[in-house]
Amino acid sequence: MHESESADGPPRHARHWLLDPDVAQLNHGAFGACPRAVLAAQEEFRLQMEREPVRFFFREREPLLDAARNALAGLLSAAPEDLVFVRNATEGVNAVLRSLRFAQGDELLVTDHAYNACRNVVEYVARASGARVVVARVPMPIAAEDEAVDAILAAASDRTRLAMLDHVTSPTALVLPIARIVHLLADRGIDTLVDGAHAPGMIPLDIERVGAAYYAGNCHKWLCCPKGAGFLHIRGDRQAAIHPAVISHGYNTIRAERGRLYEEFDWAGTVDPTPWLCLPAALRFLDGLFGGIGGLMRHNHLLASEARRVLCEALGAEPPCPETMLGAMAAVPLGREETAGANVFRCHPVQNRLLKQFGIEAPVYHWPGPPRLWVRVSAQAYNSVEQYRRLAGALCAIAAEHRGGKRP
Repeated sequence: MHESESADGPPRHARHWLLDPDVAQLNHGAFGACPRAVLAAQEEFRLQMEREPVRFFFREREPLLDAARNALAGLLSAAPEDLVFVRNATEGVNAVLRSLRFAQGDELLVTDHAYNACRNVVEYVARASGARVVVARVPMPIAAEDEAVDAILAAASDRTRLAMLDHVTSPTALVLPIARIVHLLADRGIDTLVDGAHAPGMIPLDIERVGAAYYAGNCHKWLCCPKGAGFLHIRGDRQAAIHPAVISHGYNTIRAERGRLYEEFDWAGTVDPTPWLCLPAALRFLDGLFGGIGGLMRHNHLLASEARRVLCEALGAEPPCPETMLGAMAAVPLGREETAGANVFRCHPVQNRLLKQFGIEAPVYHWPGPPRLWVRVSAQAYNSVEQYRRLAGALCAIAAEHRGGKRP
């Protein structure tokens, strides 16, 4: 029996989450899921904020933010003075790209595995400045990390001003050798902005070793914080040029004891800071699973690998990447579908069918576009191998109906 399963069926850690017991939630990577203990901590902070808002925002907020920042810095092996909070990785990407200045003839490098929202920011600033977006085609299926490294380096040129690269790709669930790529690009004088939305809490992360000029990450996914918790790490030699996506009071009220970076990012308008303040509680919770967060990462990786094995065996598919390039998610090809692709914010009919008929939540989508169809699964402590077997059976049943001429 897998460690996450109990004798009577449900995963033994599922009770810690506020999840629909009738649905197999196999899409933690989309929005995360916040444990009950962390939601309770957020409620306490919200009560503290609403009992005396002026005291909270003017006197209590900064020490609480600093405590959360220090906890995050310890996890990421980063210096606290290089870390600021944002609501999500996309906001961090916006802050960097919309602070930098590009010119006609400059090139911005991305891959064809980039997350759509962040790719849109690159396209936006390129269009506004006259820069050109260059897309590195990373193969999928992929046999080894070197194929990704070679594709990215081959697309770089002496005109490349910045590379925006995923640490863990969202549509294909590949863990890229980001530190290696960052250093090879730096040798050519190219800075990297890492979209690390999935990495914190999924894989071991040493931001100082990665060495990127900019690293944006989420805390609401694999660190299980409430929605609205993200961070931006800005290397010390690049901080002077970067401002938050929202300019507010901190732009002209800089205190020497806190510095410009904290002043600008820590108060970008009146927002609810409680998702960030929950970081210490979230880390304490995760440390209580599987012997610590390192043990949880290993557990989730092994569970995702087993989930992929189950799906590939049932569907007759070949694993599209080596296991060494998996974290706690896996993407499996479903074949080809000669229909138009769904909008990024609409669920594919097969995904809707999985939920409605089989009680399974798992993303089904076209990538890089029709007709290639994929399913992606996530692995968290509340999941079990049996849930992936249910998914495999459901997909096989739907495929059999499709072959028989019925609509999905």
